Amino acid sequence: MEKTLAVLNDLKKRGMIAEYAIGGGMGAVFYIEPFLTYDLDIFVIIKDEAALDPLSRIYENLKKSGYKPKDEQVIIEGVPVQFLPAWNDLLKEAVQEARAITYQGVATRVMTVEHLLAIMLDCGRDKDRQRFLKVLAEAELDRKKLERIADRHGLQGKYASWIRSRR
Repeated sequence: MEKTLAVLNDLKKRGMIAEYAIGGGMGAVFYIEPFLTYDLDIFVIIKDEAALDPLSRIYENLKKSGYKPKDEQVIIEGVPVQFLPAWNDLLKEAVQEARAITYQGVATRVMTVEHLLAIMLDCGRDKDRQRFLKVLAEAELDRKKLERIADRHGLQGKYASWIRSRR
């Protein structure tokens, strides 16, 4: 995965993306025991958000570098990567406030555990609820920060409901 992260950093360096952060299932793996996840979800902030297809420059650039699209992912150094625009305020905040870390000697950014949990609440799928409860039980987190994020993004009701359901 180190080579994949180096490619992402290069995209940022060359201005293809303004900022990125690892999210989704792989993002959660940085905080809890690993579980099965298929791809690397990369949430991006793009300078030209008004473009009709904001990810097209990224895909075109990667294709020129020999990386092939497969379904909704691009296979980068053997890793299926799904690029997702940070399209709402919660996702933009999650990308902007992501933690800078070093993984296997390569700098990268991972969403905070509190933002990952808020995004799970926002998505609301069954698998998100299951992951939410797993992450909540296993990860070290700042519950007050999570509550503030949920409040800021209108997720207080779902947060309270999911917390009650675990009892």
